[in-house]
Amino acid sequence: MAGGSAEYEISLISGKTIVEYLDPNKYKIFPFVIPKNKNNFQALIGLIRTQKIDVCFIALHGPGGEDGTIQKKLDNLGIKYTGSGILASQLGMDKLKFKKKISKNGICLPKHVLFRKGDSVEKLLQKVDIPCIVKPSNQGSSIGVSLVMSKKEFKNAIDLALKYSNKVIVEEYIAGLETTVPILGNERPYTLPVVEILPKKGRFFDYKSKYKKGGSEEIVPARISRDLTKKVQEVALRVYKTIGCKGFARVDLILKGGLKPVVLEINTIPGLTPMSLFPKSAKAAGISYSELLDKIIEYALE
Repeated sequence: MAGGSAEYEISLISGKTIVEYLDPNKYKIFPFVIPKNKNNFQALIGLIRTQKIDVCFIALHGPGGEDGTIQKKLDNLGIKYTGSGILASQLGMDKLKFKKKISKNGICLPKHVLFRKGDSVEKLLQKVDIPCIVKPSNQGSSIGVSLVMSKKEFKNAIDLALKYSNKVIVEEYIAGLETTVPILGNERPYTLPVVEILPKKGRFFDYKSKYKKGGSEEIVPARISRDLTKKVQEVALRVYKTIGCKGFARVDLILKGGLKPVVLEINTIPGLTPMSLFPKSAKAAGISYSELLDKIIEYALE
């Protein structure tokens, strides 16, 4: 848990909650906190070797933990771990690679333009429509993401995103119902109930809405028709399989006009804090937090 990314605090909460809910009668647990601003895994590798660890539960969010880095190290050690492998993790974390892979499979995505550090903001502004979404190309938890409602806000949004990545995605803003679909499984993955998201603290489901108390209202199952629910879940499963995910992941979508599923992104290591969407959906499906952890570990051991 923790690590060197901007999602340090969220990762720490996820990790501590996992430790709290793992059944000590089933598991011998070794919590391991990677220091802030570091992704030095040498001490972790030492622990794995000395304690003969069977499986690593990865609660590292963002670069270093969610982008294939830790997965590659564990593969080299021959150690099983929760969640997706190297390639799926890389595709999930890099939003540009994700978009390219998904669009080839006929899945609907928002239109986007790429901005690189050093490019002209004024020239870019001529190519995009306002409102728009500005985001770093490789962060999670909505860190560095802005909803731009006027030209005046545009440069500040670009500057914020550049703090986290040299590549920035400027995406069309799609008005609609925000939803997310948690998925479990390896070869035969299945969806959990669709979550409807109503942001309250921010203009959209931003960092404050996700993690501040009362920041949003999550309704499970989503208040959409049975047919639309099935359609949203089918699209999410297609994304999961296209990326090659394993164990668990969460696909975020927006229903354009309340009807058409448009894929925003995939989270290959979804948050597992008490406020997170995945455990809420699992609970609605009759799966307790501890049972959810058991399932994720079982998939890692398959």
